[in-house]
Amino acid sequence: MRSLASLSSGQNKSYLCFKSSVVILLTFLLQSFTIMSANKTEEQKYTVVREFKDFEIRFYPSATIATINSDAKTYKELSGPGFQKLAGYIFGGNESNTKISMTAPVQMDINDSVSTMSFVMPSAYTKETLPKPNDPNVRIMNTDDEYVAVIRFGGYASDEDMKFYSEKLQNLLKENEITHRGNYRFLGYNPPFQFIGRRNEIIVTVDWKENQ
Repeated sequence: MRSLASLSSGQNKSYLCFKSSVVILLTFLLQSFTIMSANKTEEQKYTVVREFKDFEIRFYPSATIATINSDAKTYKELSGPGFQKLAGYIFGGNESNTKISMTAPVQMDINDSVSTMSFVMPSAYTKETLPKPNDPNVRIMNTDDEYVAVIRFGGYASDEDMKFYSEKLQNLLKENEITHRGNYRFLGYNPPFQFIGRRNEIIVTVDWKENQ
């Protein structure tokens, strides 16, 4: 006859197993919901003009962005404070308390002089129709039309990843005799609580002609 201790031990193991299964199921459901929500998020429009083996050239038409300047020198230093300021603006921190939809990607230009972080505004808005930010550090501006080279990577981005892929893209551009200018920039497409299917990109402005 089994002792009470052995019965209790078996029940505990069954409970822990059940608990783990519930956690896994809830995590799966949360990730599925997050990915479906991300797929419905408006993304900045662009056209792929040429695909290479490990990178591509895109054309980005002018877009309206909300941006902040920062003296941050790393991804970690810029991402948190920058996101809070910009999220404050689109979540109602503006003259009309308007809620503005989040779009993708979040853009970062991290360098040794002035770093920036930007949210692309939904295409339904223009610089003139957007409400004025309450925070004077948030600026509304239009970007220029530009051609960029783009390389993609997954997972959670880090400063090491950005350095690695910036150098890789630089070498690829050199191999293909494509001239670039300006800083390498980071594009992040996913919320921090999305664990799978993450998309990150490094881009840089290039001198490109349609007939290349």
